[in-house]
Amino acid sequence: MTQKAIRLVPLGGLGEVGKNMLSVEYGENILIVDAGIMFPENDMLGIDYIIPDFEYLLDKKGKVRGIVVTHGHEDHTGAISHLLEEIQAPIYASALTCGLLEVKLKRRKMHKEADLNVVKAGESIQLGPFGVEFFHVCHSIPDAVGLGITTPAGLIVHSGDYKFDHTPVDGWPTDYGKLAEFAGRGVLALLGDSTNSLEPGWTPSETVIDGALDEVFRQAKGRILIGSFASLISRMAQVGKAAANHGRVLSFVGTSMIENAKMARKLGYLDLPDKLIVPLEKALETKPSKVVLMCTGTQGEPSSILGRLSKGVNRQFNIEHGDTVVLSSHPIPGNEETVHRTINGLFQRGAEVIYDEIAPVHVSGHASQEEIKLLIKLVQPQYLIPIHGELRHLKQHAALARETGIPDEHIAVVENGTVIELRKGKLHVGERIPGGYVFVDGRGVGDIGPKVLRERESLARDGFVAIHIQRHSKSGKLQGQPQIISRGFVFTPDAQELFDQAEQRIRDLLDKEREGALEIHLEKELGKFFYSETRRRPMVFVFITDIK
Repeated sequence: MTQKAIRLVPLGGLGEVGKNMLSVEYGENILIVDAGIMFPENDMLGIDYIIPDFEYLLDKKGKVRGIVVTHGHEDHTGAISHLLEEIQAPIYASALTCGLLEVKLKRRKMHKEADLNVVKAGESIQLGPFGVEFFHVCHSIPDAVGLGITTPAGLIVHSGDYKFDHTPVDGWPTDYGKLAEFAGRGVLALLGDSTNSLEPGWTPSETVIDGALDEVFRQAKGRILIGSFASLISRMAQVGKAAANHGRVLSFVGTSMIENAKMARKLGYLDLPDKLIVPLEKALETKPSKVVLMCTGTQGEPSSILGRLSKGVNRQFNIEHGDTVVLSSHPIPGNEETVHRTINGLFQRGAEVIYDEIAPVHVSGHASQEEIKLLIKLVQPQYLIPIHGELRHLKQHAALARETGIPDEHIAVVENGTVIELRKGKLHVGERIPGGYVFVDGRGVGDIGPKVLRERESLARDGFVAIHIQRHSKSGKLQGQPQIISRGFVFTPDAQELFDQAEQRIRDLLDKEREGALEIHLEKELGKFFYSETRRRPMVFVFITDIK
């Protein structure tokens, strides 16, 4: 019997930071690993977030044996509800990850139909031809796992997001023994996290944050606001410990932060005394020097708590002089501008802002260069496939692998949609399936494309001019004056003169042409006119009404 190939199809996370998703295929069987989201880039106006393009799987949904989720961060879980709308398959994850998924699915009223299955690190499951072993890894969230996937073609190790932290906050280091055991069995391919491949040395331990937080709490005279991801449970624990040590009460702000903290406490991953946690209403009535507020918005998201506070438009409370704001995260690549804008806005409103460039209030949850090389040495794979990162991260991961002795022809640097086949111990890079960004805008999923984004960018840059023309239905002559409305285009003393010239241009054009696609012709000619006069390209809309 001819052995089938293992097909690896990355649907997200390769060539970008975020929306991680992988399809592992053998014959008529598919295993999905993760389904995350990605933050929009600065020029993606109005977009809430981006999900993987999994249209490739829609005609294969009957082959999906299961969905495995490595940990509870949004870039690995955020698209799960969208995936389940199309593909009904059992989900397997650790207890905390399942709890966070349940919170997410409850918001979409999908939790009762979802088949969530809790698997502990150290356990294994069989999904069709895939034997999946879960092993613990350190990350910036408890209960994160990597995967050993045994297939008829060989063993594949998926690192998940990991680092080698010898003093983790939860006291549970990465399972070195399991990694060595995999090496003893023989690893066909390692899929390794590349996020921090540009960072030399070792990623600092999460415990360094304890000292930094203690210093902040000791010096702050007023309220302390800690900005973090809503899924960063380990940071909640550290903030809670610091609050208790300095006689402050802690309040979680924002629905996602509150729900995730509640779930983590229920499952035992967040051990905080009841008297420490208070509702926001009570926190706002408490003496400022006795309060800590933990909220979202470290990536500068406009709708987040910190985003609204930086603009003075938050509903329940505002920044006050004497507040100390701590941003406990690194900016995701592409978010630097919005993060800096948020920091500046908080300063302008009277807060003291502390972020990772001036104090160690955040450490990465991802392996740096020496840890990446150590993982390769521990696992001893035949082939390496860098995952999780922009192309520059994947390329640097490949360079590190070459340093460890893996030959270049045994390293596959690919981007989303590129099919990798492993057959009879050989790796082949195949075709690239069609795909791209799927934008989520309000309730719309996938109905916003590049054309709409280009239009939004044009409107934001140069505004628009709308012109309503009335003409006689028989003679075609202009009736009255054209109505010209402009927004975001010009606001100067010369604007009226410009529009007077535009009106005369309209009259001249109507005298010359009265048939055909007149609106389109007028829009084109007026666009040229406005550009010649202002060197700007507003969107021009012409509406013609024929009257008797």
